[in-house]
Amino acid sequence: MVSTLPAHIEDTVSLLAKADYVADRSLATVLFLALRMGRPLFLEGEAGVGKTELAKVLAATLHRPLIRLQCYEGLDLSSAVYEWNHAAQMIEIRLREASGGASGEALRADIFSERFLIRRPILQALEGAPGRAPVLLIDELDRADEAFEAFLLEVLSDHQVTIPELGTIRAAEPPIVVITTNRTREIHDALKRRCLYHWLDYPNSERELEIVRRKAPGASADLSREIVAYVQKLRAADLFKAPGVAETIDWATALTELDAVALDPALVSDTLGVLLKYQDDIARIEKGEGREMLNAVKRELAAG
Repeated sequence: MVSTLPAHIEDTVSLLAKADYVADRSLATVLFLALRMGRPLFLEGEAGVGKTELAKVLAATLHRPLIRLQCYEGLDLSSAVYEWNHAAQMIEIRLREASGGASGEALRADIFSERFLIRRPILQALEGAPGRAPVLLIDELDRADEAFEAFLLEVLSDHQVTIPELGTIRAAEPPIVVITTNRTREIHDALKRRCLYHWLDYPNSERELEIVRRKAPGASADLSREIVAYVQKLRAADLFKAPGVAETIDWATALTELDAVALDPALVSDTLGVLLKYQDDIARIEKGEGREMLNAVKRELAAG
């Protein structure tokens, strides 16, 4: 079963909420437009704010296959689009030679046929069945080289790839494309212009509290409020890497496993490794700044 695309922005909010993804109206609006206009969605923001999760939720709620291309330095066409099964081709050539049936053009046409083609994520996405086009997640594009960006222009503009031995393969129905980047480098304007852009920021306290309630329901209401308030203060500090929403959820889950009902200095110190991933940040918070933050959280929540 494949769900129809949302007809209104409110439908988009509801669609994401079904999978416990709490989106603000600006994100729901750009997602709605990307779906209705058939344009790729380009999501930029800090790690852990829900960029990758959005694509996963979209695939789940629309009942579409999710095809993920994880980018990295040195990513090339053989890993992202296609490659030939060279081992199988060599076996075929030797079998033909042994049987005396090897002839130049006929052999070449056969070994470069689709049965020897290994389909990688982008080609898989373009060959999706009509009416059930997949969600193609191109994750952390900023990790790939600029040359790979240039190749993506053909895919995003014309929904096609060219394989020299076979010709051009076009999508019968374009996939839903979500591109994410953590902005470790700038992406070229030519690629961004083909997308609808959205900066996905850390959520405000109200929305983050709703996320914790949905994703870590075992945490009490009071503990959830303290967790969110403390994390919000950590993000305001000058840390090397502020905790993302994913870390907030992990912390709430971890504290629930420890049967915590409220934050205290010892508990925060013991579990900081769930929130912070760099020793310098942890050391700074443990030296006293963390206790001051916790006291401020307690005072503010008590004051209402």
